[in-house]
Amino acid sequence: MLGALWPQAGGDLASTRRSAELFLDGLHGAYGGLSRQNWAIRWISIGDAHRLAADLHVESGPVYKATESWLCALTAFEVARRLIDEDDSQSADVSARINAGIQRFGRLEQRLHRIQLSCCDQVRFEAFYLPAGCPASCASAVICISREEETEATLLARLLPVVLGRGTSLLVVSHYAVSEWRGQAQAILSSCLDYLSARPGVDAARIGVYGEGLSAALATDLAVFDGRIAAAVCDGGLWNWARTRASIGWMTGTTDVLDEELVSMRRSRVARQLKCPVLVVAGGRGIVSVPEAIKLETDCTAARIDVELAMARTTQTSMGEFENFIAADECIFGWLHRKLACSSAP
Repeated sequence: MLGALWPQAGGDLASTRRSAELFLDGLHGAYGGLSRQNWAIRWISIGDAHRLAADLHVESGPVYKATESWLCALTAFEVARRLIDEDDSQSADVSARINAGIQRFGRLEQRLHRIQLSCCDQVRFEAFYLPAGCPASCASAVICISREEETEATLLARLLPVVLGRGTSLLVVSHYAVSEWRGQAQAILSSCLDYLSARPGVDAARIGVYGEGLSAALATDLAVFDGRIAAAVCDGGLWNWARTRASIGWMTGTTDVLDEELVSMRRSRVARQLKCPVLVVAGGRGIVSVPEAIKLETDCTAARIDVELAMARTTQTSMGEFENFIAADECIFGWLHRKLACSSAP
């Protein structure tokens, strides 16, 4: 079974990602007793092999083969990164490989830009911008905000293999860049919208937002306060709802102080303010619990609010819980592609 699922360095991007998907799903028992570190080393080796193949393609051509090999390498390095403990010395090595991969990819695909944006005359932050393609076309775009402990480069490296070819522009920022300026998060993200709306080749009526981890709450706030957002992958207001409910429980000394009708109304209060389709991703490494997400979806369906629920695909192992990011990213960007394709100017 191991041989059937193990990726080959010479494989294309589709087979590499399929192998990674099967590997993550099969971690609960299909791979014997190897440690996380040993599996990480194997995935690093796969990534290094693809990296070498990319260099060879750069020298001998064609360039698209080099690009595909780098995308395979980034996929392998992301699997390795998730297998390594944060305090492991290998973590920095994998991060360095990912950052190098972004730089090499940028030299091959010169439309990838490292940009600096500003807000309120004092706030300045960096982001990655990847146009969809030909400026003559009018494409959708997505603002992507990393989870709190990850950089924009880490998120971009993971998303590149899934977004290339979808005809969507990306603007990728870090959670830290948005949240370090207290009280300015909405203005900062609105400046990202301003930037995208002014880009040639971007349809200002088809811009979405996607937030991971605590950034899912930031994405919700942006969708509520800036009506230009056409689709949002966010928490639907559940993070603030959970904090509010915890505060009520703390002040009253009980967690059962509200009747179900009032609970339903408060839980969906923020979702009622959203004027665009919403996808809430529950479970895994996110901040949204599965039970609350199911209740929110039920409440919103009854109120005819366009909120959908996606469940993170996870595998429980003796090494911990692992989320299948391959499946998650395909689900999220498939949903964004469908929703943004249906958007039109008011």
